Amino acid sequence: MSVDVKVDTGRGSRTLVSRLADSLREAIKAGEFAPGSRLPSEAQLTEAHGVSRTVVREAIAALRADRLVEARQGAGVFVLDMPAEPQPAPLSLQDIDLARVSSMIELLELRTAVEVEAAGLAAVRRSPAQEEVILEKHYAVRACLEASKPTSEADFALHLAIAEATNNPRFREFLTMIGRSVIPRAALRPDESEKDQAAYIKLLDEEHNAIVVAISDGNEEAAREAMRSHLRGSQLRYRTLLRTVRESVR
Repeated sequence: MSVDVKVDTGRGSRTLVSRLADSLREAIKAGEFAPGSRLPSEAQLTEAHGVSRTVVREAIAALRADRLVEARQGAGVFVLDMPAEPQPAPLSLQDIDLARVSSMIELLELRTAVEVEAAGLAAVRRSPAQEEVILEKHYAVRACLEASKPTSEADFALHLAIAEATNNPRFREFLTMIGRSVIPRAALRPDESEKDQAAYIKLLDEEHNAIVVAISDGNEEAAREAMRSHLRGSQLRYRTLLRTVRESVR
């Protein structure tokens, strides 16, 4: 069965690779390509969508990273069975009180232990398509910052993209288990001045940029150090808040 998957070309600044990968991904999830069926050939996809072979290869690489397809030598690219819905993780962290500053610090320490290594692995293992996603998520956070919109969802998406680029699914599973509610907020205290908030927003963007650039450059140690600095900075901010809260109840 021949299925013509059209690429939506009206999605702003998104790249051809991302648009083609998303269109194929949506077609697979919608059942237009059944498990076990072969995707159109590289030449067919190139002709159908008016893109280069490089774009097609990188889009397929993104689907392989998502474990939606597999390449079989001499036969083509075949659709895999859709993964089952994720089961609850054994480590539930149900005793974490996200309203308590000390719980946030505990989770940030745990994230640091995991995400520093994730950044280093992403720098050496990421595919071109995964690198592209990381850059897109980084710019999405920046857009939220510039528009003074909440950043927690976009911020979490960036960290998930970095975890995905390790090509070790356990890193993404770990972050998904914790959830985006642990992403530090730009304004931790309502009495913070606009100047203080603006300074933090600028710092957050600079920290993210250092991580992304190091990963893009393939600099493993710089990526680790940039992520460590970013998460330790968040810990410091919460520790400062913790001291302020304790002093206020004396």
